[in-house]
Order: sequence, then C-alpha cells, then structure tokens
Amino acid sequence: MMTLMQACQIVDEAREEAIIVTTMGAMGATDQLAPQRPLTVACVPLMGGAASLGMGLALARPDRTVMVLDGDASLLMELGGLVSVAQAQPDNFFHIVINNGVQFAGLGNLQTPGHSGIDFTGLARAAGYRACYRFDSAEQFAAGITEVLSGPAPAFVELAVSHNDATLGPANPAVEMTDARFTRMGDELRDIRARLGAGRA
Repeated sequence: MMTLMQACQIVDEAREEAIIVTTMGAMGATDQLAPQRPLTVACVPLMGGAASLGMGLALARPDRTVMVLDGDASLLMELGGLVSVAQAQPDNFFHIVINNGVQFAGLGNLQTPGHSGIDFTGLARAAGYRACYRFDSAEQFAAGITEVLSGPAPAFVELAVSHNDATLGPANPAVEMTDARFTRMGDELRDIRARLGAGRA
C-alpha cells in the first residue's frame, strides 16, 4: 500500500502540462510538493464535485490532459459524477481516486460507508468509463501511470492508500478554517482561465 504523498508525487512527475483538480487530502499533499505548479485547482469546499469540475475543464480544453485527484469519501458524496463523465466521454480525462477508507484522514479518520468492500473500479466500469485500473503499491502505480495516460479515456484509477493516525481529540480540537481555504478554488480557477483562456485553443 502506498502513502498519499507517494501517490501525489507520482502524479506530479507524470503530469507534464496537465490541469490537476484535487480534493481535501490530495490538496494538502500537493501543497507540500516543490516547486508549486500552475494549472492546479483545489476543489474545496465543493466536496464531492471534483469529477464534475474536472469534466468541465476537460470539455472546455480538449487539448489539455485533465487529472482529478479525488477521495473515496468525496466521490461517495456525488456518485452521479461518474455517470456524467461517462456520458460526456472526454478523452482527455483521468479520474484518480485515493482510497484510504476514511474521511478526514489524519484528523478524525471517520470510516467511509462500505470502506471494506466497495468496488470503485466496478462502479466506474458500470457507469461507462472506457478504462479502469487499480494499483495497490507505489511501485505498481509508478510503473503503470504512463500506460494509463496513453490509453483510452475517460479512465478511472483507484489507488489503495494508507492513512495516518487521527490527531484530533479532546486534547487537540479542530481549529477554525480560514477564509482563504474557501476562496482558494475560485482564485485558482481564475488563474487557470487567465493562463489558458476559457474556451478551446
């Protein structure tokens, strides 16, 4: 099983000029990578909406690869996004789901519904994704990501990822989130629009 940081590093090394959409955990991990890359948008606080946001970007810019770093809990909130992506069939769309079995990993570690048996790749395949993959280790993912990105799309990738122990509790309560956490998505989308334009190249 790989760590979240390993998963995000592998994506970062393979992305080239791709647009990246991240959710909660992946946002924190990619923020730690250096140097920081443009064309990255954190889908916060739109929890569950990463696939739909990424699909919109992929349809607007078919000349650009779009990679969505989703979470298992986030995807479960809006499973309809799988069907929307499959119906639109963007051939530049790669949906990578970080499956660690919990929500708020490393903080509260609340188990996701169906954490022990849900078949995410099966759901994506049934929805109509053209290719589905699962990787259980960093070595497998690093060896397979080139094949994924050069293969048919929309593609779905499930990654088995570990999580850290919970840190929140009576002695360490959650802190209030800053306003910047909630305005970030809009700021980053405006930056992407300024860099690439709103429509096709």
